[in-house]
Amino acid sequence: MKLFKKDPLQIITFDSYGTNSHLYLRGRALEDESINLDSKGWFHLFLNTWKRMETDEVKYANIKIILPNGQVFKTKTDNHGYFKLKVEVENLKDLIDREGWVNFEVAYADSDIKRIIQNKNRFPAKTLIPSSKADYGIISDIDDTILQTGVVSTLKWKVLFNTAFKAAKKRLPLKGASEFYNLLHKGKNGDNANPVFYVSHSPWNLYRYLNLFLQQNNFPRGPILLRSMKSFFKRKNVGDKPQKQIEILNILKTYPNLPMILIGDSGEHDADIYKEIAELYPDKIAAIYLRSVNHKKRMIRAKGLFNGYKATPILFVEDSEQAVSHAKKMGFI
Repeated sequence: MKLFKKDPLQIITFDSYGTNSHLYLRGRALEDESINLDSKGWFHLFLNTWKRMETDEVKYANIKIILPNGQVFKTKTDNHGYFKLKVEVENLKDLIDREGWVNFEVAYADSDIKRIIQNKNRFPAKTLIPSSKADYGIISDIDDTILQTGVVSTLKWKVLFNTAFKAAKKRLPLKGASEFYNLLHKGKNGDNANPVFYVSHSPWNLYRYLNLFLQQNNFPRGPILLRSMKSFFKRKNVGDKPQKQIEILNILKTYPNLPMILIGDSGEHDADIYKEIAELYPDKIAAIYLRSVNHKKRMIRAKGLFNGYKATPILFVEDSEQAVSHAKKMGFI
C-alpha cells in the first residue's frame, strides 16, 4: 500500500449555452479531492474552501465529448486544466429536453491516463438551447443580487467569511428572489421557459458551491458564468472590459433576436456595465433591475449614472415585490 496515494481524476463541466447549430462547453480536469458539500463545522468548511482554491489540475489532457446521437468531439485542457469546445453541429434541438437542455457526457480520451476510477470515466454535461417559446432571456448577477454576500462590506470581509465558513445549503437568498426568477422563467404564458444566465466575478473554483445554492433555493437552472483565478491577478490594460461584461456581450451576440432583462445590484459595477451594454444595444435590453444596497454613497453614485436616462426601463428595487409589480406592468409575467 502506497503511503501517499494520489487522488482519482474527475472532470467538472460548467453548464453552458448554445444554439441549434452551435455546441459550446467549458469545463476543467482536476484531481478529485472529495469535497463534501454537506460538511458542517468551521474546520471542515474551511478545509473545503482550501480544497476549492488549491486545485490540482490535469494539464494538457485530451478530452472527448460524446453526444446522445453518438457524435464525438475532442478538445484539450490548458496549463490550468480548463478546456473549451466550440463546434458546429446540425440539429441539436433534436436532442433537447422540455426545458431546452442537451444532456451528454465527457471523458478522458488518453488511454494511458491512470487514477480514473474503474467504469467512471464518464462525466455529465449540459448545454442550454433556449426554447422557441422564449419571449426574452434573463441575465443576472449573483452576489447581493440573489445571494446575501456582503460585497459592500469593508475589505469585503463578509464575502470572505460567508464563503469560507458557511455551507452552500446554509446560505440565504434575498427574500422573494427565487419566486421572482421563476415567474420570469415561466413568462407571461406560464410555459415560456425563458432562459436564465447567471454571471459573477467569482472564480470557477466556486462553481459547484454556487450551483448547489441555486438548486437548494429553487432558482431556475441556467448556465453559471464565472472567471478563472488567474484573471484576478492579471494586469488590466486600459480599455479592458470586466469578464462579466464580456460574458454578457457573448450572450447577446449568440441570441441576436432574443431581448434580455438585466438584473444586478447597486453595490459595485453592475450599474456601469448594464448602462454601457444598454447604450450599445438599446433594442435588445428590455429592462434593468438593480437591487438597492445598504451603502448610501454607492446608492447615490449608481442612481446618478441614470439621471436623465430613458433608453431602457430601469428600476432600483428595495425588495422582490417591487420587481414583480414592475414586471407585471411591463408584460413580462
